[in-house]
Amino acid sequence: MASTAPQTATYDIVVVGAGLAGNTAALTAAEAGAKVLLLEKSATYGGSSVKAGGGMLFAGTDLQAEAGVEDDNDKLREAIVTAGHGKNDPAPVQTYLDHQLDTYEFMRARGVDFSLHMTGTEAVSRMHAAPQGHATEVMHALFVALDNADYWTSAAARRLLQDTDGTVTGLIINHDGLEVTVHASAVVLATGGFARSRELLETFAPAWANATKMGGVDNTGDGLRMAWAVGADLADMGYIEASFGASIKNYPDLSEDPTDEPRLYYPNSQGAIIVNLDGKRFVDENLNYKIISSLCVKQPDGIGFQIFDDSMMNRSQPVPTPADFKTALADGYVIAADTIVALAEKLRIHPATLKETVDTYNGFVDGGTDTEFGRALSDYGVERGGHLDTAPFYAFPCRSGLTTTYCGVRVDESLRVVDVFGEPIAGLFAAGEVVGGFHGATYLSGTGLGKAGVFGRAAGVAGARSLTA
Repeated sequence: MASTAPQTATYDIVVVGAGLAGNTAALTAAEAGAKVLLLEKSATYGGSSVKAGGGMLFAGTDLQAEAGVEDDNDKLREAIVTAGHGKNDPAPVQTYLDHQLDTYEFMRARGVDFSLHMTGTEAVSRMHAAPQGHATEVMHALFVALDNADYWTSAAARRLLQDTDGTVTGLIINHDGLEVTVHASAVVLATGGFARSRELLETFAPAWANATKMGGVDNTGDGLRMAWAVGADLADMGYIEASFGASIKNYPDLSEDPTDEPRLYYPNSQGAIIVNLDGKRFVDENLNYKIISSLCVKQPDGIGFQIFDDSMMNRSQPVPTPADFKTALADGYVIAADTIVALAEKLRIHPATLKETVDTYNGFVDGGTDTEFGRALSDYGVERGGHLDTAPFYAFPCRSGLTTTYCGVRVDESLRVVDVFGEPIAGLFAAGEVVGGFHGATYLSGTGLGKAGVFGRAAGVAGARSLTA
């Protein structure tokens, strides 16, 4: 499958970026009979996808039916639009709904073994976790299946090519220092976001320019720039938010370790409280982690501590990985102590203040009402060990991490990139994180990987159909 690039080449479809979106798009188009080239900027496939934990949102699956979960596209649409505060672009939302169940079946047929992650905090359980709660296995299964397309690594896309009427006819890439012109009837941008581009962050999201950088190291906005240069409209740029829960290893040492890749963990999903360096709660812990992130960044040193006890630790799950608290402890991301006072001392928090905060919260659990921040306690009541009173006690020090940017080029329902006047740019499609408009104001957990897989599938279908249109 892998091959060396000539100085010029011609394909039916070129897919730019070999993360989950690009790999799924290339596989879909190749299986439809198109001559496909998949390009990857780095030395290996995966991008942000192979760093992601969690799962994908699907609705109406057999796994849900077996678990007695009633779900459908209408409920999923409501969840997406509610999370996005109604700011979602209807076109990509409809695309997700039209292709999500087909994508689930497509991946299962190619060796992806999903499991349903049941949660007590969501109205409907629809998080379908990849094996071991990680997208690496999904990527590997799909990449192995991609045996009828060409694949070039170390191939960075630079500029799109257009004919006189504006139709995209290919692109120019840099392959190991050599400029290569690739002609194509369709180009699919699956280049991810720009979490690693300080220039673009300063332009669109200066508040997050100093956030902990996570995700693919080559996510520097190449696809966004290329599409922008040919007139693409942009969507959701003003809604970029970092994610709460990015690990701080070796706390209280706050120096950056270049060898450590921050991780995301959410003990608050199992009842943990979140406090700042002053030992005080500052948020309703049940809120979306994007909202919590916007509050955490304003705390002293931008640090939050998720405080939990052994009953909550015992709810650790290996899948999805953000719920794998035991691995976090074993790997040095979680701090343990026999008492709240001892834990506070390790965190360099005033012991009496943290103890008072915990005692106050335990009182809220007893009374059934959080009078301080309004957290719904029904899922963390006495019967589930909602009290923070079972030794040992734990703290997960974390900050806001920029995993992805969740905004980008505007598309229509066929994932054709549209210009600032709403007209499709002929020959140009987009999939995955580079697509804007889908999330609206806030990200719904599970739609990051879901968007990559579902939009990759949809773009592959649309790209292949465009060859015969």
